[in-house]
Amino acid sequence: MRKLTYIILGFIIGAVLTYYFCPRHVGEEMGLKIVKPKGVITVNEAKELNKNWTDFRKSAVDSAAKKQGRNQDDRSTYWSLDVIENYLAYAKAESDSLGYDMTGIRIYLGVYGKNAGQAKKDLSTMFIVPTGKKKTSEASMSLFYAQKGDEDLPTDPLNDGTGGPNGYPQ
Repeated sequence: MRKLTYIILGFIIGAVLTYYFCPRHVGEEMGLKIVKPKGVITVNEAKELNKNWTDFRKSAVDSAAKKQGRNQDDRSTYWSLDVIENYLAYAKAESDSLGYDMTGIRIYLGVYGKNAGQAKKDLSTMFIVPTGKKKTSEASMSLFYAQKGDEDLPTDPLNDGTGGPNGYPQ
């Protein structure tokens, strides 16, 4: 009977230790709350923006694709979540090593040139560029510090996403 008491006591101690030392949800543990970011729009607003692009830009953009023998140009780019997360970690580390604080990203529209090969020649692309500021020391000789806005950082941008659907689903 005494062995059974030790076994039960061992299970209770193990359960208590597991409860306190095993990780739970990171947000709960650190007191973080997920907040909807500024700038999030509704699906209906996204559909309206896409419809406006179709109404006012599609024919001009697709005319360049027709010169290359394609019916239409890509109008979106897809990167997997793993690629985006890996790129952000890479860009933060690279920016830091170059003496910059990465504070955001900027997405540019681009066009592949004549040397891109027949599949991409003169067609649209999108690429992501890290933005931020040069790291500065806390102390300054100047009483007035001109705060510059975030600028593109000299870290390699991300390209080579895959062309996405030609229009947001209506």
